[in-house]
Amino acid sequence: MGSADVQGRLWGAAVPDWAEVCEPLTRALYEATFAALAPLTGLRLLDVGCATGLALRLANDRGARVTGLDASEAMIAVARDRLPDARLRVGDVEDLPFSDGGFDVVTAFNSLQYAAEPAAAVAEIARVARPGGRVAIGVWADPVRCETEVLFQRIRALAPPPPGVHAPLAISTPGVVEELLADAGLSPTTSGEVPCPFVYPDLETGWRGQSSIGPIQRAIEIVGEAAVRDTFVEVLDRYRQPDGSYRQDNVFRYVIAGKPG
Repeated sequence: MGSADVQGRLWGAAVPDWAEVCEPLTRALYEATFAALAPLTGLRLLDVGCATGLALRLANDRGARVTGLDASEAMIAVARDRLPDARLRVGDVEDLPFSDGGFDVVTAFNSLQYAAEPAAAVAEIARVARPGGRVAIGVWADPVRCETEVLFQRIRALAPPPPGVHAPLAISTPGVVEELLADAGLSPTTSGEVPCPFVYPDLETGWRGQSSIGPIQRAIEIVGEAAVRDTFVEVLDRYRQPDGSYRQDNVFRYVIAGKPG
C-alpha cells in the first residue's frame, strides 16, 4: 500500500502556512546537505517529498537540473510557481514514476518517515539513482535532542496514529537510516548534523506553522481543532522567551550514500 492518498490530503490542507512558517525552519538542513553533495552543477537531481520547493530552488541555484515529487497537488502547485522550468510530479514515494537510473542525485528531506513502508521507499529511491550516483536522506536527529518531539508525543497521545501513518521522528533512532540505505544496496559515506531551532515570533504564528503539518492535521480531524490547539499552547508555553517569542531547539541530520557503479 502506498502513502500518497493519505499524506497528500493531510499535507495539502494548509499549504500557505506550511510554505510561510514551517518550510524555512529546515533551510539549514538543505544548505548543509547540498554543501556536502557539491558541486551540483549540471547534475540531474530529484527531490522526493519536495513540498513547496525550497530545497529544489536551492539546488537549482547551485546549478542542478531539478525534478520534484510530492504527494500533495497543492504543494506541487506552489513549487510550480516558484520553479516554472522544473519537472514536477504528484506521486507516491513507494512507486516513483521515473525510470531506472535517471538521476545523478536523489534527496529526500523529512519525507521518508511518512511512507507506509520506508524500506520500499528507499528501494525506489535507490532504483532511480544512476549507478555511481548518490542518495541523501534528511531526517530529525535523535528524538532526545529535538524539543519539538515533546509536542509530537502529546499529539500522539491525543490521537494515536493508525498503522501506516508514521510519526515525524519515526526513523530518527541512530542507525536506522543507515540500515535502510544498506538494505537497498547503497553504501553510506557521509553524514552530518545541523541545528534547526524552530523560532516563532508569537504563539499564533507557531500555531499556523505547526497546524499545517500532516500529523497535526490528522489529530485535528480526529479530536477537533480546539483540543489540539489547547495541547499546542500548553506545550509551547514552556518554550516562551523573554521577548515573547517561542523557541524549540532541534537537531536534524543527513546521511549520504553511494550507489555502486
